[in-house]
Amino acid sequence: MGDRRSFEVLQAHLRGRTGITTSPVEVGEKTYLITHPVAADALLDEEEFARDERLPYWAELWPSATALARRLDREDLSGRRVIELGCGVGLPNLAALERGARALATDHYEAALDFAAYNAQTNLGRYPETRLLDWRTPGLGDLEGSFDLVVAADVLYERGNVPLLAALIPKLLKPGASAVVADPRRNPAPSFLEEMEGRGFAVSTEEATVASGEREVTVLLHELRPRQEHRR
Repeated sequence: MGDRRSFEVLQAHLRGRTGITTSPVEVGEKTYLITHPVAADALLDEEEFARDERLPYWAELWPSATALARRLDREDLSGRRVIELGCGVGLPNLAALERGARALATDHYEAALDFAAYNAQTNLGRYPETRLLDWRTPGLGDLEGSFDLVVAADVLYERGNVPLLAALIPKLLKPGASAVVADPRRNPAPSFLEEMEGRGFAVSTEEATVASGEREVTVLLHELRPRQEHRR
């Protein structure tokens, strides 16, 4: 499963705090084997939290990521430039690559990027483009206005993310391009959608159900388009 050196890189990020496991995830007619940490909570770093309130959300295989990957699997993304915000262990990014996208995986954690790259390599035989991205950083450089599609899964877990994402997404999109945000009805989500509407985006929403252990999670997939481009 990948080369030994790559797996050791993943283990080094965990610093012995938890192990690594692999979970099968069905996306369309395919089953991906997604490598991720066993226990995300064990990766909480008090120094990182004190510095910038960083929490290891990246280490979970979230139901919203599965729902978003399944949504992307239904689309022809050939040649389209796609960026995933908060890629975590990289399932939606993997699905975008499989559908022909020129995909960029971004996260605030270097560990997330290595897991995302490892999962793409072991499932598809190639590495994705990756980049560290802090949503609070004002300068986007060559990322600004570069993408046909922005995607994100379960990134609205904190209210502080609402203005950051609402400001970031329009800057990344090419004129007339769209975004898809998957969310399991977290409390800040309505505020985010309201802010995006205030920025000139129309919102259309579809519902997906994802099995998570012994329960089912309802995930809302919000498509955001510049209002003049919106079609019902």
